[in-house]
Amino acid sequence: MLDLTKLASPLDVGSVKIRNRAFLAPMSGITDEPFRQRAYAHGAGLVVSEMVASGELARGRAGCGLRIHHSGLPVHMVQLAGREAAHMAEGARIAAGEGADIIDINMGCPAKKVTGGYAGSALMRDLDHALSLIEAVVGAVEVPVTVKMRLGWDESALNAPLLARRAEQAGVKMVTVHGRTRCQFYQGKADWRAIARIKQAVSIPVVANGDVGSPAEAAMILDESGADAVMIGRAHYGAPWMAGSIAAAAAKEAAPDVPESPQALADYVVAHYEDMLTLYGIESGLRQARKHLGWYLDRHAVGVVDERRKAILTSFEPVRVVAALREVFSRAAEAMNLRSAA
Repeated sequence: MLDLTKLASPLDVGSVKIRNRAFLAPMSGITDEPFRQRAYAHGAGLVVSEMVASGELARGRAGCGLRIHHSGLPVHMVQLAGREAAHMAEGARIAAGEGADIIDINMGCPAKKVTGGYAGSALMRDLDHALSLIEAVVGAVEVPVTVKMRLGWDESALNAPLLARRAEQAGVKMVTVHGRTRCQFYQGKADWRAIARIKQAVSIPVVANGDVGSPAEAAMILDESGADAVMIGRAHYGAPWMAGSIAAAAAKEAAPDVPESPQALADYVVAHYEDMLTLYGIESGLRQARKHLGWYLDRHAVGVVDERRKAILTSFEPVRVVAALREVFSRAAEAMNLRSAA
């Protein structure tokens, strides 16, 4: 039987102690302050901000402040993306000044709008340039610096072990590896065994990422990669408690505060929705929250009719959205009761 217990133990990232080894991945447009607070409350060991463009942060563009805002959690980790060393260094200084305990450098994002600007996973095509960014960030701040990468740009250039080794030599304290190349995007199955080559190349902690959505999968990725921790991303859609549930399984405990009844779930979704409206304001919050509401419905209210779903996701009136959400989950409860009675 595969062993999951390692995930329950603390992990040192430089001078920062992380309470367990099941992490929430940084996801653009998703891991904002309300989401991170929930994931941490459910027991995630580490939560990471959305990716922040270092150039925009350095230039003071509106909206960047929300992404690096300290949410009051014990460990505040900010992820930066960019291709200019001066911007990356300045962005890191700004984030550290706002209370960031760890700065993560994004060298794994496959999105065309990021790689088209020679950032994200495009940096894996030029390791000398990638190292110049790492050195700039490490030299700019006193807090630990980490890097998130992929296996390489494509199957002909699987250079993650070399990048990780050079990053460690430059002062990086942890690397996270998504078990796909950039050209795979999110297609196919993540290659967990390939992450083992990165683990063998460095002495700093290695975090394995890609296709983990259950305690069993977490145990498998640890076994195949030899990694020190796991990072969970898309499995959190509609379930901010996923990393915490995996950490709790590793500790043989119940995950804290996971909503278990339809009524509790309705309260949970409504509270998340209202927190997003408070953070972003009504107009922007309505847009930002829709994807989350869609994921909650997809995962927990499968039988909702299309008309009702569309009304929830397109309404500009929060009061109507809240009422509809409560109705949907109330009907889900009735359906569950009917099935159990049968």
